[in-house]
Amino acid sequence: MSVAPSAADVVARLLREDLRGHTAYGAPQLDVAVRLNTNENSYAVPPDVVAAITAAVGGCASSLNRYPDREFTALRDDLASWLTDQTGVPVEAAQVWAGNGSNEVLQHLVQAFAGPGRVAMGFTPAYSMHPIISRTMGSTWIDGLRGAPTGAFDLTADAVVAQVREHAPHVVFLCSPNNPTGTALDLEVVAALLEAAPDTLVVIDEAYTEFARPGTPSALRLLGDHPTLVVTRTMSKAFALAGGRLGYLVAAPEVVDALRLVRMPYHLSAQTQAIARAALAHRASLLAEVEAIKEQRDRMVRVLDALGYPPVPSDANFVLFGGLADAASSWQALLDQGVLVRDVGIPHHLRVTAGTPEETTAFLSAMAGLGESHRLAPNSTSPLSQGVSA
Repeated sequence: MSVAPSAADVVARLLREDLRGHTAYGAPQLDVAVRLNTNENSYAVPPDVVAAITAAVGGCASSLNRYPDREFTALRDDLASWLTDQTGVPVEAAQVWAGNGSNEVLQHLVQAFAGPGRVAMGFTPAYSMHPIISRTMGSTWIDGLRGAPTGAFDLTADAVVAQVREHAPHVVFLCSPNNPTGTALDLEVVAALLEAAPDTLVVIDEAYTEFARPGTPSALRLLGDHPTLVVTRTMSKAFALAGGRLGYLVAAPEVVDALRLVRMPYHLSAQTQAIARAALAHRASLLAEVEAIKEQRDRMVRVLDALGYPPVPSDANFVLFGGLADAASSWQALLDQGVLVRDVGIPHHLRVTAGTPEETTAFLSAMAGLGESHRLAPNSTSPLSQGVSA
């Protein structure tokens, strides 16, 4: 009598061949005292914004029998106004697109401009969802290489242009500030890439730009002269709305129009639109903690350096630091003390989110308490990983 195949065997046989053997994205979600692993804003939404969001959601409840505004017109107006105010670059609503978190916006870009038979490229270590989205949409993914005289995680214009010319991708992803390293991207790199690859869609992921140090420019400055440039952002970080799921991008109106070909109808719910609009109307309250978060980030950089765990200079709300003999065992040792950070797959490194002063103190105290066995031996090398999970 034959034995029926297990459900696991059946599913494995039915699964697309290019997805077999891959693991899903998944940062640990653990109930610990200090959670500093997913770059959320550690400060709760202020009471005045809670009241405004509650009223906005309540205001749309009676019409939930109807589909929401498919074009989210009012929200796009609000986002364009915010971007113009924040950057000084005039942005029109026709240039704005939004989705349920920036990952959906990135997915729309890949669906429209990459996909089967096409190539997408990024520069590791970087945001891990770029290759995941690209591969799941059927794109061929190319891992570019980082490294420059200024730092192992930096990029030069010459290196980026040379690699893009070699692989001729249809879409290129660059982060500024970069996740998981926190390093900002020189606009000369972006400008050189745009000039050298006019047939490539260049996506600059600026999810953490509100935390950048003074003088760090946005790629929005280059938008007017380059129809192949896209700048993506999110309300999950500085706006403290990770649970609200609202990401957006700015691009030429023609790029935005192309995204309508791949989005699902009515993809932004009425509640999502209401929450985002209420948050934008109260942006002064929501963004009030950004400077406090930057202070804690800089405090982490100073103290980690003094403790002998070299940090990477950061323009984000997190710090990548090295000097660890074994990142996994140090991650566990911190967790045993109630502090959750992120192992992003870079040997000898961990990443920590800048939180409240109390959270920072708990993290730094835990780091100071690590024994000598956690320190990387002198003169040891720390190679970059090609499998980061940022």
